[in-house]
Amino acid sequence: MQTSLRLRRTLQSLHHHRLNLKPPITNHPSPSIIRTLSTTSPPPSSSDAEFRKYVGYAALLAFCGAATYYSFPFSDNAKHKKAHIFRYAPLPEDLHTVSNWSGTHEVQTRNFHQPETIVDLENLVKDSNDKRAKIRPVGSGLSPNGIGLARAGMVNLALLDKVLEVDKEKKRVRVQAGIRVQQLVDEIKEYGLTLQNFASIREQQIGGILQVGAHGTGAKLPPIDEQVISMKLVTPAKGTIELSKEKDPELFYLARCGLGGLGVVAEVTLQCVERQELVEHTALSNIKEIKKNHKKLLSENKHVKYLYIPYTDSVVVVTCNPVSKWKGPPKFKPKYTKDEAMHDARDLYKECLTKYRADEITAKSPENNEQVINELSFTELRDKLLALDPLNKDHVIKVNQAEAEFWRKSEGYRVGWADEILGFDCGGQQWVSETCFPAGTFAKPSMNDLEYIEELKKLIEKEKVPAPAPIEQRWSARSQSPMSPAYSSAEDDIFSWVGIIMYLPTMDARQRKEITEEFFHYRHLTQSQLWDRYSAYEHWAKIEVPKGKEELAALQERLKKRFPVDSYNKARKELDPNRILSNNILEKLFPLSDTV
Repeated sequence: MQTSLRLRRTLQSLHHHRLNLKPPITNHPSPSIIRTLSTTSPPPSSSDAEFRKYVGYAALLAFCGAATYYSFPFSDNAKHKKAHIFRYAPLPEDLHTVSNWSGTHEVQTRNFHQPETIVDLENLVKDSNDKRAKIRPVGSGLSPNGIGLARAGMVNLALLDKVLEVDKEKKRVRVQAGIRVQQLVDEIKEYGLTLQNFASIREQQIGGILQVGAHGTGAKLPPIDEQVISMKLVTPAKGTIELSKEKDPELFYLARCGLGGLGVVAEVTLQCVERQELVEHTALSNIKEIKKNHKKLLSENKHVKYLYIPYTDSVVVVTCNPVSKWKGPPKFKPKYTKDEAMHDARDLYKECLTKYRADEITAKSPENNEQVINELSFTELRDKLLALDPLNKDHVIKVNQAEAEFWRKSEGYRVGWADEILGFDCGGQQWVSETCFPAGTFAKPSMNDLEYIEELKKLIEKEKVPAPAPIEQRWSARSQSPMSPAYSSAEDDIFSWVGIIMYLPTMDARQRKEITEEFFHYRHLTQSQLWDRYSAYEHWAKIEVPKGKEELAALQERLKKRFPVDSYNKARKELDPNRILSNNILEKLFPLSDTV
């Protein structure tokens, strides 16, 4: 027992020495000194010889342990410190760590540029092209797949964030591409203007949200790249070029959703709309009712989305429409208070603490104090619930049922400005996959969007996937940008966007790895069973590059069937011949003729 303890302590001390820990010097008892036997003693028996041999071994081991211990001392509290694998030395001061919001993708680079003027940006692009140095454009780092990350170097336009011009009559604004969505909305509201539509969050830089083909919801409303009237692109080979429908329309449409591979978007002119208040209505429904009313819901509501809750028949329907000038906002008194709506989720959490964290210290920790729990939003509480057993299907089902009850008791109306109402609390860190596929026309929806969901839910139940809520379904009109997943030449076409999710509610590396593996299994099931049949393609900010050569080759061929890959690569060669704006994702998805 003592021997194993000393060995363990030796290994610990080696490890902590390698971590450059500098503990205080402590005094420890010296190992026992073995007394030598007198040569005049009578000859030892065989049992005495055996005893002396083992005592000698013990003394030798004790001496080695003590020598190691004193050579590499560690503090008394060192054993309580959590080891950080592969981080044995401090990072150099000039090394920047850049990760996406969910912490699922991260790079470290010495070359992270933030130009303060357009001239600085132009000089940076020119110099980098001359040196063939990478400067991948990266925005706010919100893309789940880290599409803007590159270890060799990045350029970020956070300091180019000004509103340059407002044309109130035409409802147009010209802005620098580094401005964030919320900042832009705040600055133009005094002119009575706002953006036509919004994604779930407001922290994206305008350049980034356009380049990946982001979208809001509403069958009459196109993805956000359709709001672009003109743009200024800083390219490695041709310098700064201005693009619009009138100036080089083919390249203009291609570059609107250019994935950062054709040039650095420096300025954008956007078509805005009048600022208006919206009424949001939230109601709990079911699949049968949705089928009955789906066409009406799409045609009669400016914004509509469905939130499906796996392993239940519940569907949360959220609609948003302008406040009637004649009737004003609806008069509605909620049936339940916020505390009543949260009751089931809070009770479940207390019950689960007893089951999963029975030890008294954890149960009584400050973070599990009832007052603290009562201050959590539902998404925060859902994260804490899932963290207890994220891959246990039965546990996830209970959490989903509590969520359905929360939405049932949260039915009602909310009134606010568009930028306030159209946002959505997406929850904590997560893996997400979102696909886009055609759903008929506005005049005649195909209803295959609901068929997709029904098959997806059956697949989840059949394969016993621990799928949390929600499965989010939104719609958009077509985009004229050929690289958009919602591209169509037919003006009346509509597209459905469906997102599946798995949360990462813990910072435990092993647990995050297990959740990641389960998510990719979940995603693979949808890919193999649904994508080809429904002509579904992933959102550019959420597509993940396969690791296997065969899977990658299959994905490349599939993308060629949907997107003008040859035209896109031709433009890349002309505008960025040295591929300084590219990164691993672009090189893998769109290999040029001289690359693998």
